[in-house]
Amino acid sequence: MKWSLYSANQVDPVMIRVIPCWGLAMDNNGDLYVSEWDKHQVRRFYEGDRQGTVVAGGNGQGNQFNQLNQPHYIFVDKDHSVYIADYMNNRVMKWIKNAVQGSLIAPGQVFNENPNSSVQPISVIVDHVGNIYVSSKDSHQITRWSPGEIEGTTVVGEEESGSGPTQLINPQALLFDGQGNLYVADSGNHRIQKFVIDRD
Repeated sequence: MKWSLYSANQVDPVMIRVIPCWGLAMDNNGDLYVSEWDKHQVRRFYEGDRQGTVVAGGNGQGNQFNQLNQPHYIFVDKDHSVYIADYMNNRVMKWIKNAVQGSLIAPGQVFNENPNSSVQPISVIVDHVGNIYVSSKDSHQITRWSPGEIEGTTVVGEEESGSGPTQLINPQALLFDGQGNLYVADSGNHRIQKFVIDRD
């Protein structure tokens, strides 16, 4: 459903019905992208569109580069590439617009064999210079993947989960503000945390 920013009582009719979605994203044209965890795909919806177009996955559940396995949160960049937290495949995928398959954010990397890799990624977001940030359910950390790098760097969280100011428990959604501060839905601690990120 679509709610008006200016009136809590102004609600548009249901936009998309019977869709078990997990993540939503919108591109710079106002098109809506929805991750469907049970169909293992991401669909794009234009204004007034009720069917949508599959832009990632859609080839059944699996771990091939043209498949997804319970996609969670997604992010769409200015070029309409879709970044997907491919949860049950323990990887983050990037699907360029009109691509028939995706690519790993770290080519050749096997995510669950590297301590700096993202295990069970929940959410993904990309900053204005192309750094990719991933929240991980099991590591309770936020990892950054810079362009061209094959290993991630922990930027938020510690090795142990907890409720301290630098700790997280099961972090989920991520968001940047206009100043580049990172906001984290620290779900296990029932709080929203704000972090100043060192870009160097």
